[in-house]
Amino acid sequence: MKVQYLLLIACLLVACKSKHTKPDIDSSKIKKLKVLPASYKSATKIKATVIDTSNTDNEAAYANYYILVADTGINYYTLRDIMFDLNKSSDIPIDTMERGYNKAKDLIALSDKDEDEIYAGEYYPRRFPSKTLSFEYLDTYQYNTSPKTIALVAGIYESKNSADSALQVINKLKTAFVFKGRVYAGCMH
Repeated sequence: MKVQYLLLIACLLVACKSKHTKPDIDSSKIKKLKVLPASYKSATKIKATVIDTSNTDNEAAYANYYILVADTGINYYTLRDIMFDLNKSSDIPIDTMERGYNKAKDLIALSDKDEDEIYAGEYYPRRFPSKTLSFEYLDTYQYNTSPKTIALVAGIYESKNSADSALQVINKLKTAFVFKGRVYAGCMH
């Protein structure tokens, strides 16, 4: 069993440069591996993430961004209608990151046939600055929120001024807000 985990960990370290990540962690700083708890695992896949646990405030792996949320809810289709209306009225582009809604899993997810074998059929979050509309799970950016709450994100910004300026563009939505989020920007494999 230990040999299987060692092989899995070795594969994950080699695969760390996926199309979905930026090469932003010095692999020489990785000291310990932590496997995600069973609640994060798919029934058919074993998933793991590499986390530097030697320093709980590993600044290289996290970024403070300002997230602009147009609206939140649990109904994907209602939020999708709002997203299309907002796209038309504000010209903010839509970027799904090749994700769609999987009705069977009740999940915003990559295709089951995505080339990234680890995240195929699973949710993969937007983690870097972007001036686009997308659906994200709010608990990715804001702790102590329901894991199924969907956020219609209207952008992720590096500065509060930029986020506040973008908020003015969509100010007709009474549900829109900006908050500072600590976003994991390290390797997701």
